[in-house]
Amino acid sequence: MQQRQTSILAFLKKPSAENRRCDGPSPFSDVLPGQHFSSTGSEKPSDEPFPEIRETDTPPEKPCCQVFPVGAPEIKGDDSRGASPFSSIMRKFVKEEKSDGFRKGNQEGSGFFIRHSKSNSAEKSCVRNEMPSDEHSKTHTSIFKEKCDGMDLHFGPDSDVLGPETPATRPLVPRFKRVQDGLTNFNDKEGSLLVGSGKRLKSDFDSVAGKHIQEEVCESASSKFDWLNPSNIRDANGRRPSDPQYDKRTLSIAPDALKKMSASQRQYWSVKCQYMDVVLFFKVGKFYELYELDAEIGQRELDWKMTISGVGKCRQVGISEAGIDDAVLKLTARGYKVGRMEQLETSEQAKARGATSVIQRKLVSVSTPCTPIDGSIGLEAAHLLALKEGDSGSRNGSTIYGFAFLDYAALKFWVGSICDENSAALGALLMQISPREIIYERSGLSKETHMTLTKYASAGLMKTQLTPTTPSAGFLAASEIMKLINSRGYFNGSSSSWSSVFDYSVNHDLVLCALGGLIDHLSRLMLDDTLRNGELLPYHVYRNCLRMDGQTLLNLEIFNNNIDGSLSGTLYKHLDHCVTASGKRLLRRWICHPLKDVTDINHKLNIVDGFIKHSGIISIIIGYLHRLPDLERLLGRVRSTVGSSSTLLLPFVGERILKQRVKAFGSLVKGLRIGIDLLNALEKEDHGIISLSKVVNLPTLSGLDELLHQFEVALDDDFPRYQDHKVKDSDAETLAVLVELFSGKATEWSHIINALNRIDVLQSFATVTVSSCRPMSRPIFSEANSYSTNLHQDDAGPILHMKGLWHPYAVADNGNGLVPNDIYLGEDSMACHPRALLLTGPNMGGKSTLLRATCLAVILAQLGCYVPCEVCLLSPVDTIFTRLGATDRIMSGESTFFVECSETASVLRNATKDSLVLLDELGRGTSTFDGYAIAYSVFRHLVEKVCCRLLFATHYHPLTKEFASHPRVSLQHMACAFRPRDGISSNGDQDLIFLYKLAAGACPESYGLQVALMAGLPRPVVEAAGSASQKMKLTISQNFKSSEGRSQFSTLHEEWLKTLLDISELSISGWNEDASDTLLCLWHEVRSFHKPGNSR
Repeated sequence: MQQRQTSILAFLKKPSAENRRCDGPSPFSDVLPGQHFSSTGSEKPSDEPFPEIRETDTPPEKPCCQVFPVGAPEIKGDDSRGASPFSSIMRKFVKEEKSDGFRKGNQEGSGFFIRHSKSNSAEKSCVRNEMPSDEHSKTHTSIFKEKCDGMDLHFGPDSDVLGPETPATRPLVPRFKRVQDGLTNFNDKEGSLLVGSGKRLKSDFDSVAGKHIQEEVCESASSKFDWLNPSNIRDANGRRPSDPQYDKRTLSIAPDALKKMSASQRQYWSVKCQYMDVVLFFKVGKFYELYELDAEIGQRELDWKMTISGVGKCRQVGISEAGIDDAVLKLTARGYKVGRMEQLETSEQAKARGATSVIQRKLVSVSTPCTPIDGSIGLEAAHLLALKEGDSGSRNGSTIYGFAFLDYAALKFWVGSICDENSAALGALLMQISPREIIYERSGLSKETHMTLTKYASAGLMKTQLTPTTPSAGFLAASEIMKLINSRGYFNGSSSSWSSVFDYSVNHDLVLCALGGLIDHLSRLMLDDTLRNGELLPYHVYRNCLRMDGQTLLNLEIFNNNIDGSLSGTLYKHLDHCVTASGKRLLRRWICHPLKDVTDINHKLNIVDGFIKHSGIISIIIGYLHRLPDLERLLGRVRSTVGSSSTLLLPFVGERILKQRVKAFGSLVKGLRIGIDLLNALEKEDHGIISLSKVVNLPTLSGLDELLHQFEVALDDDFPRYQDHKVKDSDAETLAVLVELFSGKATEWSHIINALNRIDVLQSFATVTVSSCRPMSRPIFSEANSYSTNLHQDDAGPILHMKGLWHPYAVADNGNGLVPNDIYLGEDSMACHPRALLLTGPNMGGKSTLLRATCLAVILAQLGCYVPCEVCLLSPVDTIFTRLGATDRIMSGESTFFVECSETASVLRNATKDSLVLLDELGRGTSTFDGYAIAYSVFRHLVEKVCCRLLFATHYHPLTKEFASHPRVSLQHMACAFRPRDGISSNGDQDLIFLYKLAAGACPESYGLQVALMAGLPRPVVEAAGSASQKMKLTISQNFKSSEGRSQFSTLHEEWLKTLLDISELSISGWNEDASDTLLCLWHEVRSFHKPGNSR
């Protein structure tokens, strides 16, 4: 604090009285002591032989520690032209007289100092806008009294008492106490304010001057620059915001306006006009400052005080070096892109280039929610996705998408394509990778795609930012993208040639176009090192896995619940007993891609079995894993520094960056040692885990063990205290050599890390089973048709048998999830069961819980995890389709019934015999007759045409009559009972009791009136509803009278009869081999359903 005040006083003392005027052109003015401006604003060189180059901060700078040897090349700034030095310290000082009226206007301003000469002349001052703390105020005032001859210093009022956070010396006092203290001082001394030392604050200003200041403050609340005026603003191509091609990332500034600026102003605005979508911090000595529109963001988001009384009246806020990282982190967490213009040299280096030279600056980094420079990104992967839409030209109207996305922290790029129908695969992609930001061409996406992006962008706690770009901005032709990648040497981190990723890509050009959009975006963010060292990999949304589209992942609450979007009550949360952060990310990827291959599934189950039977090994594994850092991200962070040394040359920040790199490299080496020790222990002692090598791709540990030992020795020799290393001149060069050698084996290190992640996830599966409060069983897989006894091949199919199934984590107070139920779909060697279950029951009876529990059990089984039931026998499921809940999409203009039909349409188009389909109350979003008709036709199509495993919950009770005798349908319901409210078995009031138990047959009704009473509807209203219900039943039952007589005659019998009638109408001459085959097949089908021992 004392050093800061001394620097300010030195500034006040040096200029002569003639040159103390502070009427420079702007807060960016480059002022030298002894230099003044003419009335025309032109700069005049200083007559002093060695004028001091100073900036806004300009305290004497400590010598910077060199991080490269002497003679290393200097970084050249963008602006090498000579100019007067930057001295925006003037921005912090008040020029005008302050009146009592300004006290009101300054409620939105900041604290300030006001200087008056003894002759009461309104001389303009140049004092740092700074509010001292109470403990320093007395010293501060005495120093000013000594140094400023003939001057009285008065503190201007600040009713908010917050003060700007720009100086780092602001006392750490809670906001409420500061406001309270300010109000107390104001009430104690009417017409004056006391600050710390007891100095009286002047408040008797002239009323006319006060009115003038108020008008001036209001005028300063808006920008002083014409090109920022909403009526004048244009992009770099001169387009107005109303133009469809308007590029909000750029700003047009007239050349004449740039010429009139000082060199520092041109430094800032020449960059800012190309990064209008970025909050741009401008480095000024020891401070980082925001101007104009960015200052508004700093004031709004960070509660910083905006200064509006500086030289040139440019709106500005700022923060010291000590607080910049925290400020950037807060802004990126709220979705902002944040850039830093750093100083490329010290003031002494600028002074050596010439007396009028300005310190060179350059935009060196841009942090975004997906690409944080400091690595503070959270546990979950933050993906940046580029999307390109094309036309497939197929008859079904499907759309092809090319995509490319980046996990910046792991330094991995993925590319791929999808052929989508009804946006199901696109929704799956968005749910799988959960991107923080999506880049796409403006006017390059269809309306349906926009609706899909909008829908999934709001799913979960982290909202996705949609970033349209101008046409052809990076989304270039495939040939141009290939030339660009080869010429710049991108993706050197790939284990093989980057182009080999596209060998199996169906839509090669579309994928390259999406990759080009991602490359252009990252180049603009100054992330060329990431592109050069990144690893390019293929990504498959669906490949050899159980398919779940985006809507299914939402309906089953796999990653986010439907209440608040959090992880609570999700499958991911239930399975997440992983110790490491990278293990948690692998668990998410596994959940998105459950296996279909029975052999691979059993390999995982064997390892989980070994962990369960030898529980002691779990504690050993956890002990090792707890000591591991995030190796996956550390490896990406270390690899990203290969060939990247320019930032280490930056003054003030180069040393800090080097210390961070040393710490990251040391942590990675030590972490890999722990990981290899764990793998060696598992290899030497099998502990019954015979399939570990079949699931975990273990590299040759002996060779890597020796190589890692060499790096450990080098680390101990050169950086023994790597966590808090004191930087020396040769450290940068030493570290660069070690990192380059280490990165040469990046593929092998990745295998080690991946093996550790897999072990972490598998021990998590075992922990879920061991910690369960109810029975869990290992699933038994069988191939479809292996138990088939039907003569007709179409009747043979997959099975799903679960005894004692319970929901693994949706346990309510009433025990809904803990009541076990038996699900039998399909036939096995013991019995024959229909593959479709028509489920009825009361509202709140547990139908949806049973449906979800069935799906979750299938997912768990194909993940290689134990299942929450006593016995589980199933054949692999290829796709899970769900239609659950009643929701609309207001922002997309889709009603509840439209959403129902669109989801059902996807089921009917894509379901196969091996699929598992869940439909819950289909048809309730429209009229009774239309809804029933749609439910009837959809159910019949799935039962008779698709022949998949089907659970269909409904309140349309006539459906139970229609399909009561259908040989492929099983009627069951969720049981309930009535209990007399007063304990008397009379005709009095009775309470509906939910048993949550699956029972045979159909439920007589849904008991909606009883549930309405439970929900709190007034009893008179419910009684009136009961009377109306009886009348409606009498009326509507006539419309469904025909269904009452169908309990012994199903739609399948109807089809048989029609076939017989068609054959009987054939004449003898028309009888042919096809008719004979048809009659024979019909005889076999009827015989299979009416053979002895068949209940049907």
